[in-house]
Amino acid sequence: MTTATSALRRAWLGLFALGLALAMTLSTTASAEAAAPERANGNRPAHAASCGRGVPLNHVSIQLWTFNSAINQHGIEHVLTELSRMGYRNIEPYNYHGLSATEFKELADSLHLRIRSRHGSTNEANWDTQLAQARMFNQRWTGSGGFASPGIGSYENVLATAETLNRLGQRSVRNGTGKVFGHNHANEFTTMYVDAQGDGTLKSAWQLLVENTDPRWVTFQLDVGWAEAAGEDSVELLERFGDRIELLHVKDLVWNANGSHSWVPVGDGVVDWTAVFQAAQGNVRLYVVEQDFPADAFETAQRSIDYLSCLNY
Repeated sequence: MTTATSALRRAWLGLFALGLALAMTLSTTASAEAAAPERANGNRPAHAASCGRGVPLNHVSIQLWTFNSAINQHGIEHVLTELSRMGYRNIEPYNYHGLSATEFKELADSLHLRIRSRHGSTNEANWDTQLAQARMFNQRWTGSGGFASPGIGSYENVLATAETLNRLGQRSVRNGTGKVFGHNHANEFTTMYVDAQGDGTLKSAWQLLVENTDPRWVTFQLDVGWAEAAGEDSVELLERFGDRIELLHVKDLVWNANGSHSWVPVGDGVVDWTAVFQAAQGNVRLYVVEQDFPADAFETAQRSIDYLSCLNY
């Protein structure tokens, strides 16, 4: 073999070895990326590429009531750290778990979690305090886990509550913290009154609140799970009153043999989320995951965001 031939052979062998090493590196990298969901920067899980388009994660939040027990056990910092790792970008607090409002915001900021909505007090006498905190959090919606006083105990009270919401909402919008919102449970739908000052028909307290509040100042956070538990069709509500509903509580349930219900992670229950999200398009701006008293709040949060990341609607 000539010297030139030997040199050429060594060159070809070197190129072959380099190509083989490069192919092995690319294969290993691809396998690692497929095995590990992209969570740190809030991207969709890797498996989501093979399913539906998914709900944009910047429109997904989670109500921290889901973690009521877990926060007591593990602490708020651990819980928020895990939510950030899972890919959540927004949280909806209901209190500050031993921190001041400022400390809570600093913790959320450090984990790149935004507080776009919050369940606080709607006490009109202390509304300025709530608005100051909402402004610090850069909230877009200000409200509570229910409705304002005097409540829905009578037809007259429902109308008075609507007036309270109008006053609170006007102050919130002028404060730069968006509309006030009310959040339903089952009783807002199961409590019915004849609309004596309206068209004289029988209406739920929830519908009366919608019809007697000003859309410039007041919006609604429809809790899908509680609405369904009350016998309502969430899709029909969204189609009929959609322009008044800017937030959803994304809560799922199953029916038990005795007619009661149990809460489950989003996607594990009876709610047709494809139809709900189709009806919500164009109006709803924030989708807030929640499960009351889950056996494992971390599993609930993970399974729910995975489901929403893959939902095709």
